Amino acid sequence: MSLGRVILCILFPPLAVLDKGCGSILLVVLLTIAGWVPGVIAALIICKKD
Repeated sequence: MSLGRVILCILFPPLAVLDKGCGSILLVVLLTIAGWVPGVIAALIICKKD
């Protein structure tokens, strides 16, 4: 995972998981709406799986 992807996960989590599929995007959007920190954590975990 590149540094740019990590920064994108922190600043705008849904955009970071855009290429991971619809389910991942929906999950991260919902978690980001519920709270910014859970969205960031989910985005980092999803991006780390590559």
